[in-house]
Amino acid sequence: MSKIICVLYDDPVTGCPDRYARGDLPNIDRYPDGPTLPTPKGIDFEPGTLLGSVSGERGLRKYLEANGHEFVVTSSKDGADSVLDRELHDAEIVVSQPFWPAYMTEERIAKAPKLKLIVTAGIGSDHTDLKAAVDHDITVAEVTCCNSNSVAEHVVMMALALVRNYLPSYQWVLKGGWNIADCVARSYDLEGMNVGTVAAGRIGLRVLRLLKPFDLKLHYMDRHRLPEALEKELGLTYHASLKSLSSVCDVVTLNCPLHPETENMVNAQSLKDFKRGAYLINTARGKLCDTDAVAAALESGRLAGYAGDVWYPQPAPADHVWRSMPHHGMTPHISGTSLSAQTRYAAGTREILECYFENRPIRDEYLIVQGGKLAGVGAHSYSVSEASKAAS
Repeated sequence: MSKIICVLYDDPVTGCPDRYARGDLPNIDRYPDGPTLPTPKGIDFEPGTLLGSVSGERGLRKYLEANGHEFVVTSSKDGADSVLDRELHDAEIVVSQPFWPAYMTEERIAKAPKLKLIVTAGIGSDHTDLKAAVDHDITVAEVTCCNSNSVAEHVVMMALALVRNYLPSYQWVLKGGWNIADCVARSYDLEGMNVGTVAAGRIGLRVLRLLKPFDLKLHYMDRHRLPEALEKELGLTYHASLKSLSSVCDVVTLNCPLHPETENMVNAQSLKDFKRGAYLINTARGKLCDTDAVAAALESGRLAGYAGDVWYPQPAPADHVWRSMPHHGMTPHISGTSLSAQTRYAAGTREILECYFENRPIRDEYLIVQGGKLAGVGAHSYSVSEASKAAS
């Protein structure tokens, strides 16, 4: 039998809800770009509940223990004394998530000789050293598509919140004020603006589709150019570089994976190419941006606003400069872990485990590494030279 370690974030400080705000979820059977939702043989959880925190256990305990497996659930993942490190030596499977990742470094993988499968309950496997996974013939999988729309909706929300100056206006309400001039002194319409995404994969493309009805001028850059028919359908302008895109866009949203090519792509030098007063949104990975350069750009007015829910490091310390810089709309890493998304990525994790234990093929779109090489969506998103170090 197998030992599975599941790393999840802590429960709410007030405890898990006795009753949720909504009693059901919409019935969706396909993602916006076509693939079907996860299709496990069964689930042992209530859809729409907290499954991503420790008490939720990803809805996996009954299934795993009924099949004789050992199941360890913890939020303790960092430091030599962490539960993850203490339990890793004989683990066969590690399950974590982008919002509270188990950083599977080369060193950790070397200390886990029985490790055969690393699963991301969500999208993004950059917290795993993919080169080490390739070298040790470890399968890496993620629940592709499960929260793409969740993140895309978060991007649209943040774009509107920044451009319309929503958060400072809301604060005036909390303070008992009626300071209309203060609220609108930094408020504009999104209509007619140039908006661009860095990467037009599932999330970036969904952002463009969601924004299309706002009558915007839409732009994108990506290593893989979209089909001409799709560019015409959405009225997209293609850019081969960040400099080209950022020099014309009023709003730039980062939706690309983190690897050596994209790390700190937004820095003091590249920010000089941005339009003065541009808005930057980052729901991809915190390390795509130079932390201090973003804060300085907000102070100087180069950027009019910055919003995102990804940080470096994560969790962010209390004195992280992004907590106190002006004109920001930061959240903890929550965009892809709505209760709706949790239902999908929990079901997807169950599907991956069922396939693994029953020796059935894991969906190609879930695969990042398999058989000692990049596979599935991983072969499209990464190259071997980029699959080097786990990063946050």
